[in-house]
This record gives sequence, structure tokens and C-alpha cells, in this order.
Amino acid sequence: MSAGLERVGLGRFAAIGERTARVVTVASVSFGRSILWLLAAIIVGCGVWMLLPLSKGNSAEPVKPELASVEMAPSGDAAVAVTPGSEAQAAAELDRLRISSQTWRRGGLGSKALVTFTLRNDNDYAVTDLAIVCAFARRDGSHLTDRSRVLADTVSMKSRKTFARIPVGYVNVNADQAKCSLVAARRA
Repeated sequence: MSAGLERVGLGRFAAIGERTARVVTVASVSFGRSILWLLAAIIVGCGVWMLLPLSKGNSAEPVKPELASVEMAPSGDAAVAVTPGSEAQAAAELDRLRISSQTWRRGGLGSKALVTFTLRNDNDYAVTDLAIVCAFARRDGSHLTDRSRVLADTVSMKSRKTFARIPVGYVNVNADQAKCSLVAARRA
């Protein structure tokens, strides 16, 4: 009876099992190598990221004069040439716009600044496209970052409007104080 089983060739099944074991071993070794290469790529990427310079918005440099300059867009559809006398007039017009009260709080899991402020318009015309800049500082008063925002809302003449919880951007976790100011506006 044993002579009949040898003719069937059961040895072929044993060879298939050995080949399967070899394939599984090769696959596990190549998977382990790919995990090591992935880990090495992550480490190199983190090292390169740490060497990159800080972005302009996250630096602790003092406010540059260009942020504090007042800009007024020309009124009407036609472009008007700007002369030194009209720049002084534009600054005077912006002086009649002021933020009368302001508060801020954190939103978005504590990373976003939400500003609430009341804008008072004492001009004889409505204004729109209000550009504000908010300066954030630590508890000791040292400057952290500036964030700006343009609001497309219109404030009527001789009136005031409250803007509630306006997101101005991401802020540093150490930010404790905020001071917002109006830097530009346009006639409606």
C-alpha cells in the first residue's frame, strides 16, 4: 500500500509549503525594511523643518512702519491722482473713524483669536472695506505677533457698528493681551 502513495507524489505538496514559508519570510523582511526607510524619511523631514526660518507672521520682531501707515483707496469709479495734500486729508478722514471698545477671546480650540469691537464713524459719508490690525502681546507686555483682517461691511455715516467675534487669525498660545487699530477704510 505504501508503494501506491509514492506514485501519487505527495512530495510535491511539501515543496509548495517550503516555497510559501520562503515567500512569507521575504515579505516580512521587505516590510521591515520599508518601515525603517519611512522612519528615516520622517526624521530627515523633521530635521529640515526645524532648520527652516520662522514665517513672517510668527516672528517676535517689532512692528514695521509700513504696517502703521494709513492708506485710503480712491473714491468713486475713476482713479484719482494722489497728491501730498490729499494724503493729509485722507489721514484726517480716517481720524474720524475710531474703535470705541474692544475685547478678544480664544476660539477654535484656543488657537484662533476672536475680536469683538465697536467702530464709530463720525464722517458725513458711509465707509466700507475696513482694514484692522491687531497686535498681540504676552502678560508682561512684550510683543508676540500682529494679525490683520479686512472687513467688507459698511458703517453708515454718523453711526456706530459692533462687530462680534471676528476671527483675525491664529495666535500664539502665550498671547494674553490684544490691541486692535484701524489702518484703512474706503468710502462706500
